[in-house]
Amino acid sequence: MKRRQLFGLTAALLAAIGLAGCKEEAASSSAAAAPAEKFEWKMVTSWPKNYPGLGTSVERLSERVNAMTDGRLKIKVYSAGELVPALEVFDAVSNGTAEIGHSASYYWKGKTSTSQFFTSVPFGLSTLEMNAWVNKGDGLKLWEEAYAPFGVKPFLAGNTAMQMGGWFNKEINSLDDIKGLKIRMPGLGGEVLNRLGATTVNLPGSEVFTALQTNAIDASDWVNPYNDLAFGLHKAAKYYYYPGWQEPQATLEIIINQKAWDKLPKDLQAIVTEAIRAANQDMLDDYVWNNARALEELISSGTQLRRFPDSVLEAMKQESANVLAALAAESDLNQRIWDSMQDFQKKTTKMHELSEKELYNWR
Repeated sequence: MKRRQLFGLTAALLAAIGLAGCKEEAASSSAAAAPAEKFEWKMVTSWPKNYPGLGTSVERLSERVNAMTDGRLKIKVYSAGELVPALEVFDAVSNGTAEIGHSASYYWKGKTSTSQFFTSVPFGLSTLEMNAWVNKGDGLKLWEEAYAPFGVKPFLAGNTAMQMGGWFNKEINSLDDIKGLKIRMPGLGGEVLNRLGATTVNLPGSEVFTALQTNAIDASDWVNPYNDLAFGLHKAAKYYYYPGWQEPQATLEIIINQKAWDKLPKDLQAIVTEAIRAANQDMLDDYVWNNARALEELISSGTQLRRFPDSVLEAMKQESANVLAALAAESDLNQRIWDSMQDFQKKTTKMHELSEKELYNWR
């Protein structure tokens, strides 16, 4: 009797285990069979459709994300004016009109003056230094702190490398030639020129050619040979000045609506992060390769290269220090950012004097 009872209990236990296993297997199979959640994002940009470098890089980013996620996250790119105007990208991402945007942070100084630090600082960090400061130093943490009140998450997403000083319809031989100029220049460089007697305006790139051609402005910076040639700016102004003191590098940003980001599964967040990292390098390679070729074409078409006189550059450098000191004094966050950037620049300068600078001088 005991053996029969034991046998019965054992059989019942095995049956229960088997039933539980079947249920678990069924649940696992059901979960595996359930389709993964899919997301569709709108990306707004400040650039014309398929514009070289700036516009084409985000198209490639969109394609990369779609492929890496096997269609689980699709990003549709809207050029400037298709969904929102070029200079309203930040608002669109902040309020959720679009989940993601691509632009330059200094356009948002009307929202927060802090944003200007994260595109470029006159006479400041180089491309290599800016990337390292953001990725390895305090830069990203400070950038996220600046954008958090707006519900926006920032990422490094491209760099044009050092820009040119701009297009001018008259030669600049002294500081007096700056005074009275009406020039398109955003960001901190524009504030420097205002203090030196110029009048600066902020125009989207698509309006620069017409403004120069019609003498609505006397001069304009834009980017560098690759993009300036694409807009035909050499047909609207005669003199092409260097160096690009106002933007020794020019960081572009991807901004993502924080709520949209938080809804993504962890694996998609990781994919988007790495796709953006790839886009950052992709754009830089694009500019290094194409700037050299575009410069040759501009010169052969009659463009006259001019270097800003040392006296003008020295005045710009001195005034830049004043502008940055005033910006830093506006808030504790601004001061921490500026202190961090200066400290990082001091640490890297010695190494670059022994490496890149020596190489360029000897070549």
